[in-house]
Amino acid sequence: MGKAIRFHKTGGPEVLQLDDVEVGEPGAGQVKIRHTAIGLNFIDTYQRSGLYPLPLPSGAGSEGAGVVEAVGAGVTQVKVGDRVAYAGGTPGAYSESRLYAADRLVKVPAGISDQQAAAMMLKGLTVQYLIRRVYRVEKGETVLFHAAAGGVGLIACQWLKALGATVIGTVGSDEKANIAKAHGCDHAIVYTRENFAERVKQITGGAKVPVVFDSVGKDTFAGSLDCLKPRGLLAVFGNGSGPVTGVDLNTLARGSFYVTRPTLMTYTASRSDLEAAARELFEVVKSGKVKIEINQTYKLADAAQAHRDLEARKTTGSTVLLP
Repeated sequence: MGKAIRFHKTGGPEVLQLDDVEVGEPGAGQVKIRHTAIGLNFIDTYQRSGLYPLPLPSGAGSEGAGVVEAVGAGVTQVKVGDRVAYAGGTPGAYSESRLYAADRLVKVPAGISDQQAAAMMLKGLTVQYLIRRVYRVEKGETVLFHAAAGGVGLIACQWLKALGATVIGTVGSDEKANIAKAHGCDHAIVYTRENFAERVKQITGGAKVPVVFDSVGKDTFAGSLDCLKPRGLLAVFGNGSGPVTGVDLNTLARGSFYVTRPTLMTYTASRSDLEAAARELFEVVKSGKVKIEINQTYKLADAAQAHRDLEARKTTGSTVLLP
């Protein structure tokens, strides 16, 4: 038996409970992982609240790192004793150990700690697909990245700066503005007192930006469109303020704008794409151009409090649960 955080009904953080679970042995194509660190992400709150419905009862968590304890038949990608990490798949990372598909694991290279790996797989791979594949940001371009002081945002600011881009970010407070600036954000807009679309227009001398990366959703959608150059791209990759609904496509006509709702799972659906994305992520972190800062840690049993703090915007950078 092992311990795992599960929820038997959707709702607030209080629905998360620590259960005894039977892990079992890996089947064909599976491995058993003993977690050493677990990543906390906003998608976990969407699943817990029911915004992203899951069959109940459900495990929680989509990102973790640990050690392979057993392998099932036909597994060739990893072996017992390997340090591995993953992002996505069936929720269940909030656990001491679990079974997982071997072909969705990546080996953690020397020079990357378990806590770093757990904190950066989902967020770092998200940044990779956004700025290298959804829109391949080039040196000299100016981009807007919402929630610049969050876990995804701080990785994005550093990586974009390393690419030679000018980074405009939105944040919720002066404290978070300072954090974003310290990580490569050239212009931090405090959206609680500034109209971010007007500020983007001012910063760019009226030129606006070719791409907006938006994890906030409902509250920023219209303003994000106002920030785009003609034929610009809005990539909505999250719902921090709620999902975007009721969009009139004619609103895109004024600039022939493009809008996409990408997901990490689509962009890493093949093993070759997953390995290539992870390789680029590990390389940029090992180079020192992107630093993974774990600013909060919680015990696994305290997952509910971690969710409360995340939803209250009390966290910065990355957060890790420790089994």
